[in-house]
Parts: sequence; C-alpha cells; structure tokens
Amino acid sequence: MDGGVCAAAGFLAGSLKAGIKRVFSEKDDLAVVLSESPCVAAGVFTQNRVQAAPVLISKKNLGSGCHRGVVLNSGNANACTGEQGLADAEEMCRLAAEKFGGSQENYLVCSTGRIGVPMPMEKVRDGFDGLPERLSCEGNREAAVAIMTSDTHPKEAAFSFSLGGKQVKVGGMAKGAGMINPNMATMLCVITTDAELDGKLAQQILADVVERTFNRITIDGDMSTNDTVLLLGNGKSGVKIMEDDAEATGAFTEVVERVCADLARMIVGDGEGTTKIVEIDLRGASSLADAKKAAEAVANSVLLKCAWAGQDPNWGRIVDALGYSGADFDPSAIDIFYDELHLVKGGQLGPADPKKVKQVAEKQEFTITIDLGGGDATYRVLSSDLTEEYVRLNLSE
Repeated sequence: MDGGVCAAAGFLAGSLKAGIKRVFSEKDDLAVVLSESPCVAAGVFTQNRVQAAPVLISKKNLGSGCHRGVVLNSGNANACTGEQGLADAEEMCRLAAEKFGGSQENYLVCSTGRIGVPMPMEKVRDGFDGLPERLSCEGNREAAVAIMTSDTHPKEAAFSFSLGGKQVKVGGMAKGAGMINPNMATMLCVITTDAELDGKLAQQILADVVERTFNRITIDGDMSTNDTVLLLGNGKSGVKIMEDDAEATGAFTEVVERVCADLARMIVGDGEGTTKIVEIDLRGASSLADAKKAAEAVANSVLLKCAWAGQDPNWGRIVDALGYSGADFDPSAIDIFYDELHLVKGGQLGPADPKKVKQVAEKQEFTITIDLGGGDATYRVLSSDLTEEYVRLNLSE
C-alpha cells in the first residue's frame, strides 16, 4: 500500500529545507515523523565503536518508555563532535518537544551526512519554526526525500494485514546508498505501525527482523557511525501484539519483516554506482557461523564486485573468497550455481555452458547459490557490483 511512514493510522510526517547541507541544495534536509498520541518505540543501532551523538541520545531516550516521534536530518552526521554534538542532539529533541508536545525524552533523533562537522544549530532552530505547518498524514514522501544523501530516490514501503477483524498497518522509510555493510548497513530507517506494542517484545521483534534483513546487505564493506532503525507503535488500530498471542506476534513480525526486506533491497539497488543486485545463497555449511563467514566473504569481495560490474561470472574469485573466509569446509565438495546453471561441481568447472552463465552475469539481478556440501546451515546476503562511478562519487564528500 502507499503511505510509507504515514500509512499507519495516527502518524504524521513533514520536512523543509533548513540549509544544513554544506553544498547548496534545493532539497529538504530536516524532517519529523510524529505520532498524534504517545507510542512505544524500539531501536537497533550501529555496532561501530565510534557512535554519533544522535545514536547515543536516541539510545538514552529509548529508556523513557513513552515516545512521540523522531527528528531526522541529512547533510550533517553530528558524529565525532564531542560534548557539543551531544548537546545539539538533545536540543533537537527539545525543539521537537516544544513544537509538538511532550518532553525531550519522548523524541528520538537521527542524523546523516559528513562526519566531524558541528551541527549548524542556528539553521536547525530556524527550521523547527516552520516544521509544524509542514506536518500532515500525507507528508511521508517529503520526509523520505529529506533524509536522502547520495540516494537517487526515496525508499518507502507499507503493508497491512487483518487480525481479529481489524486492520493493522505497518509502513516505513529508509535512506542508504553508500557505506553499506552488515552490522547494520549504513542507513537510517523509521518504521511505524498502528498496532499496540509491548516495549520489550517490540525490541525483540525489531532486532530479529533487522538481523534477517538490514544485516544481510552489503555494497562496499564500510560501516557507519550513525546507523539507526526505529520502530514506533501507537495502538490506533486497537490490535495488541502480545508475547502470549503467537498468531498476532507471528503475523505482525512477518509484515514488519516484509517492510524491512523491501527497504533493504531498495538500498542495495540504489547503491552508489550500483548496476547489479546479486543475492548470495550459501548452503551446506556445517554451522550458521561458517555459513555467515562464507557468504559475507563472497558478498564483500572487491575482486568479485569488479567482476560482476564487468559481467564476468568469475567463479575462481568465489572459491578464493570462500577459502579465506575462515569457514570450515571441504574444497572438493563445493558446488556453485549462477541462477540455475551449474557452474562449479565438486570444486572444479561444472557442466554449465559458459556462454549461458555469462548471460546470467549480464542481468541486473541474479542469484549465486553456493553449496559447501558439509551440513544443513544456510545464510543469505544481498550484494552489488562495484563500478568506476562508485569511485568518482567517493573522491570527496
């Protein structure tokens, strides 16, 4: 369904141009997602040891147990900015409280942009003066655009399902195109729902879903200081998601995962300079740990990414990545498929027609299935190619 973060009942969004970005831009760069009533929030954040001020403040504010919304900006990460950065992130929450009600602890904050640059708070304060009139139940697209950095288009998803005769809606928006790597990709994401959530259960559901979606994508192997995924639930649908109700919990988790999976795929598809989405389907590992090591080594191989950009199904580089991954396996048992074509059998060149395999590698989306032949553990990662355009985009910020 349409609506993004405004698809769920009782959520508003809006944005404006505050002038936060150092380079002149006509795009909005300050946004708010607001619940009309108090809501429950959960969050998952970057595992980078260096964490931006908004991440630290949002972690702290999650402990309040009662929330109203999220303030987001692009153009400045407010990372590595010391005590002043923390004060600025707190002030952004306080400004939201002054304009939309509640206290500063009821708000979460997300920032994305250049690291190590002080937040231009005078521009932020002026921007907040105009934000209230920009909020509406149709402001989702504007907010999704406002959080973009090197993204080429906004990323939104929303779905609904019925439970006990009532409709529940889940919607979200995300940004991300560069510095994308598992744990937790480089991105901001806000998910909203009109279901009533238990805080502890919401946190568990979100963490599990992130592990299966946003932690399974990679573009360039870099991890950001600002990664944040937030889930807000205000209960407007009248449906409660409780731990002892397996049907409700299962249905809700499935829809949240669908929203996140769609957004995750959009991020990979919009990667900086990306021309291909490559799914790595790792099977036959002796343990989940080995499956993850092997899949991520292949998904993050720079040599392989360059080969994919050149439409070269270079299976030797796949085997090489598997070999240094640290996973335990028998090299003589490896089978590799490009889509359904059996390229490698028993660690050597397989029966597939090389011309047909190259045709698969020329597609915009394809799957590489790797069977290590040593167990039942599996792991999937969405990856991309690496092109000259990526280098050009990252020569400067």
